[in-house]
Amino acid sequence: QVQMVESGGGLVQPGGSLRLSCASSTSIFTFYAMAWYRQAPGKQRELVAAITSDGITIYADSVKGRFTISKDNTKKTVYLEMSNLKPEDTAIYYCDGANRGFGPQGYWGQGTQVTVSS
Repeated sequence: QVQMVESGGGLVQPGGSLRLSCASSTSIFTFYAMAWYRQAPGKQRELVAAITSDGITIYADSVKGRFTISKDNTKKTVYLEMSNLKPEDTAIYYCDGANRGFGPQGYWGQGTQVTVSS
């Protein structure tokens, strides 16, 4: 059974930075892409960033220029470097495999909470 374990969240002030990690129990080449999603209170889960098996990256407009997704195939781990964080980035962040439309595969774990507040 595929499992994802997200970590690295926390409380940070506006303008601060965090690095999230996602460890997969299976090779990340299993999926077309690996992706980070987030869900804020009262809102639907949304795609934040994705990286394909070829290393092509995409980002939501709201995080372009501030977030960077990367992966370590050997460690089966995906990262999300977040900088210049804003209060509207507050959410639970999840990682998952993604299909060609960057839709989730449903293997996300418990998520990691990111709170941006002064």
